Amino acid sequence: MALPDRLKGRLKLPAIAAPMFLTSGPDLVVETCRAGVLGTFPALNQRSTAGLKEWIVEIEGRLSELPAAAPYGINLIVHASNKRLLEDLDLIVKHQIPLVITSLGIRRDVIDAVQSYGGLVFHDVTTRRHAEKAAEAGVDGIIAVCAGAGGHAGILSPFSFVGDIRRFFDGAIVLAGAISTGAHIVAAQALGADLAYLGTRFLATAESMVSQRQKQMLVSSNASDLIYTPAISGVAANFLRPSIINAGLDPDALPEPGKLDMASESKVWRDIWSAGQGISLIDDLPAAGALCARLVREYEEAIDRLHGSSRAYLRH
Repeated sequence: MALPDRLKGRLKLPAIAAPMFLTSGPDLVVETCRAGVLGTFPALNQRSTAGLKEWIVEIEGRLSELPAAAPYGINLIVHASNKRLLEDLDLIVKHQIPLVITSLGIRRDVIDAVQSYGGLVFHDVTTRRHAEKAAEAGVDGIIAVCAGAGGHAGILSPFSFVGDIRRFFDGAIVLAGAISTGAHIVAAQALGADLAYLGTRFLATAESMVSQRQKQMLVSSNASDLIYTPAISGVAANFLRPSIINAGLDPDALPEPGKLDMASESKVWRDIWSAGQGISLIDDLPAAGALCARLVREYEEAIDRLHGSSRAYLRH
């Protein structure tokens, strides 16, 4: 395993609550960290760098009262249309955020800035080419966003992608894609990942910032209700068919995709909702802490079950 030493021993579960646009905020971050899962949020969930600073101060203040809590991280969109990138990066460096997750672009100056104070940089990718670029740029971890993930998902199977990345990268590998249970986290490790990345499962929690209407759609939907398309945001992602219809669009006749533009992303994702294929396994809306405790229990039960099965096969 290639989990950085600064994370070892600080997590009760080898998992990250993924940063979700318009969803992850201080309450979700603090409660997942309290429960021993690394909590994260996108910088752009705040409308300004001043607002981002308020969140950082709040999260750090609350976590300072929880010495056994897991560390937290912030997602930076490294895309040309993100005009706040450098301003937000300066704030992140000033506060020495433990983990920075970069998306939609790779920049060596961003990586160097975070690593200069001992921070970790994980970069999410959907293709081998992007994984190679991230490795060459010197990231500490690569997040393999595989088929079935929510948001900007890839189409590769984790059975192929994780092992392929390991051929050329000796840093941490994080697996994303429909991970919803403790058993899934064990499976991610069995494939060679160091950490699992859970988004949709934490989207359906009490602390997520989305509306109750959106949460109820998650509970009542399944994977067959998802449409994988670039037409909504300019980059292929999984979206809930009912939310597309509610937004006045025809899911079977969507417009040609335009270019990704972070200035208009908040309206797109506010009106049309994303989820991963893990929604097929979601039937409740627990508090984040209760969900983390459940994941730990399921994780331990899955390991015990596998040990029993392995011993049975070895006897033969």
